[in-house]
Amino acid sequence: MAHRRIRPFNTRDTYPEQKLDNDLCQAVVARGTMVFLRGQCPQELEGGANVGLGDPVAQTHKVMQNIRQLLEESGARMEHVTKLVVYLTDIRHREPVYRTMGEYIRGVHPVCTGLVVVALARPEWLVEIDATAVIPE
Repeated sequence: MAHRRIRPFNTRDTYPEQKLDNDLCQAVVARGTMVFLRGQCPQELEGGANVGLGDPVAQTHKVMQNIRQLLEESGARMEHVTKLVVYLTDIRHREPVYRTMGEYIRGVHPVCTGLVVVALARPEWLVEIDATAVIPE
């Protein structure tokens, strides 16, 4: 791993009543070049077309694909992710969104904060995720 992950855990142990499987941690110690991504929404980076209307899983796949693409364009990789902030418009989408997000952060162990908000910039968006990464020295 590129960074020191403090107290890594998996959400299946922390939230046994939920069907989650995310590798997270309590803190990340990182040195290097920081990459801050704008909150990513379920739309194409080229042209801005919305993806996965009404489907939190499809929207999360698109959001995480955008994050991966932007990190790569910045010279970073998913393993460099140190923090994620997840914004949901409906708490009922938490499990499917986090399960899907977990596919992209397997073995990474970033810190993560989740929020339920009244709305996002467009009413059809169900999820937005912003990411911070640090490219190691």
